[in-house]
Amino acid sequence: MDMSQYLEIFIEESKEHLQGLNQSLLQLEKNPQDVPILNEIFRVAHTLKGMAGTMGFNKMAKLTHDMENVLHALRNNEIKVNTNLVDLLFRCLDALENYVNEVVTKGTEGNEEYSDIIKGLDAILNKNDAKDAAVPDAAANTSNIANAANTANTQDEKTEIEHITSKFKMNQYEHNLINKAADMSLNVFKIIVVLNKGCVLKSARAFIIFQTLERHGEIIKSEPRVEDIEDEKFDFEFTVVVISKRDAESFHKELMAISEVDDVIISTLHSNEVETVDEIKSDAQEVKTEVLHEENNTEAEEHQKTQVSKSNIKTGKTVRVDIDRLDVLMNLVSELIIIKTRLEGLEEIERNQNYNEVIEYFERVTTSLHDAVMKVRMVPIETVFNRFPRMFRDISRNLNKEIILNMSGEDTELDRTVIDEIGDPLIHLLRNSADHGIESLDKRREVGKPDAGQINLRAYQDGNNVVIEVEDDGSGIDLEKVKKKAIDRGFVNKDAAKNLSQKDIIDFLFKPSFSTSETITDLSGRGVGLDVVKTKIEALGGMVEVDTEAGRGSKFIIRLPLTLAIIQALLVQINTEKYALPLNTIREIIKIKPEDIKQVQKQEIILLRNTIVPIIRIGERLDVPPSDKESKLLTVVVVKKGEKLSGFLVDNLIGQHEIVIKSLGKLLSGIKTIAGATILGDGNVALILDVNSLAV
Repeated sequence: MDMSQYLEIFIEESKEHLQGLNQSLLQLEKNPQDVPILNEIFRVAHTLKGMAGTMGFNKMAKLTHDMENVLHALRNNEIKVNTNLVDLLFRCLDALENYVNEVVTKGTEGNEEYSDIIKGLDAILNKNDAKDAAVPDAAANTSNIANAANTANTQDEKTEIEHITSKFKMNQYEHNLINKAADMSLNVFKIIVVLNKGCVLKSARAFIIFQTLERHGEIIKSEPRVEDIEDEKFDFEFTVVVISKRDAESFHKELMAISEVDDVIISTLHSNEVETVDEIKSDAQEVKTEVLHEENNTEAEEHQKTQVSKSNIKTGKTVRVDIDRLDVLMNLVSELIIIKTRLEGLEEIERNQNYNEVIEYFERVTTSLHDAVMKVRMVPIETVFNRFPRMFRDISRNLNKEIILNMSGEDTELDRTVIDEIGDPLIHLLRNSADHGIESLDKRREVGKPDAGQINLRAYQDGNNVVIEVEDDGSGIDLEKVKKKAIDRGFVNKDAAKNLSQKDIIDFLFKPSFSTSETITDLSGRGVGLDVVKTKIEALGGMVEVDTEAGRGSKFIIRLPLTLAIIQALLVQINTEKYALPLNTIREIIKIKPEDIKQVQKQEIILLRNTIVPIIRIGERLDVPPSDKESKLLTVVVVKKGEKLSGFLVDNLIGQHEIVIKSLGKLLSGIKTIAGATILGDGNVALILDVNSLAV
């Protein structure tokens, strides 16, 4: 059977459970006596085992089952929590994550058995006389049951099943359905499904079977009742009556392809083969239970039953929505905004009071709709931050440093498209702080610092931007060392290096293949860190700033836009061309005289309140022919790139507009000066300028 329709659910929920296990194990290591945390770890491991078993990923199920054995021994105080045990459990999580990654890329769990990890788990149990500490659930005796099932007489079982279900009791409604199906030349099949007696999750297998049948027909009857099948109140077989256009052979072939289905017995059912009963039974028609939700842990009394049925499903809380669907919705909202802009720009329409009121109302509705869609797309940055505590545990042990990671602002929200891209840059910055920033234990003691280094990871909203800070209390950036390395690499000569500012020196760190590390480690030294950070952040429309102080530490500041879809922009004109500048990058707009522009080292500048601001003639940078008109006053849009200002020289200002960002496509993706395009009210296209690339 094609299981691809369930893979996405499996992958998403597996990732969530593995992330939760990482956090819980970190807490357990700090507080080994925390029984609720231990119970939570056991519950999640049990859930993962069930999910893997449902999907037929037996290696993954085997590993989680062996984890359960160790966790069960922990809960019974047969073994104690120690660093080596936690290390082994983390290795289990890494292996499970690798299995999930294999499923993502290949659709299968792969061939890796991780026998060394399984041997390690067994060794822990044997060493502590806990060899028989397996969880006494159905999975623990799967192999014995399966062996017994294989030796059973299959033909005798078939005969017994056929004898029991030879006559079907149906209510009058169901009987009428069979007669109607016969009149319409439809097939009515009585299908007996026999599951393998080693099947751990019978209800999940039944769900898959019901889904398969419902794709090609209508189930009008089941014995036992659907609710009983959902609650696993049946042995290893059940019977359904299906009305369909398809033949029996196709049903038999598709059902036998489902994992853990031992046999399928199909017979054609006629109206004279059923008994009519007076009472009308309210048999459910569809199995709508969640396949991959947690199974009931029958061994542990402190866990409540979590098997989901129709009677206890909680609705209206959350819905898992594919990001592609949200993108379609956002595009539709974007088109509404474009239409609104075009309506506002129509000149031939008589603008009476009614027209103005309708336009204003239309604007309020589109704005509200845009805000609502944006909130749906927003995701807490916690989903990115949660992976870092485990990472720092491994980094601390690898570097032999004591590092404490402090996180705040995890509830700060970002657009889903930004969230998906921000993880790797943050990993580079955090590793950089741990390796380069935090000193060794001996050096920290020499300068009177605490043994444990502190790295602070913060997120907060600042206007239309989200700011993420990575700050450490280490030694700070050695500016002289960076300058020397830049001279050696030929980025700057010795004379020019004497006049470099702190920011100019720090900018060298973001050059490709630039590294001050003397040795190459697993964490750094290859010079592929900070340049990746800058490239990725600027591709997201953001920027990176650095603040450092010798002996006190460094702070990397990332500024990102809340959304990449719809922004406020200033439309400007250069000759006859129209361009858009994101409003959040604009500091102010000024008028200057041509003679106010001076030349300093071949760079045009102006003096703005005692601050030197480089002037950039946008027309020349974009190869737009200069305007023939001469003006006594020039318009300068002062933009900010971090803390640095630049002045963009434009011909005219058109005004502020809400614009929809459209991608230029793959063919034009390499143009650094252009961030995208937008459709104006008159239907023409305006290019959106990339301030980070144009600013000096």
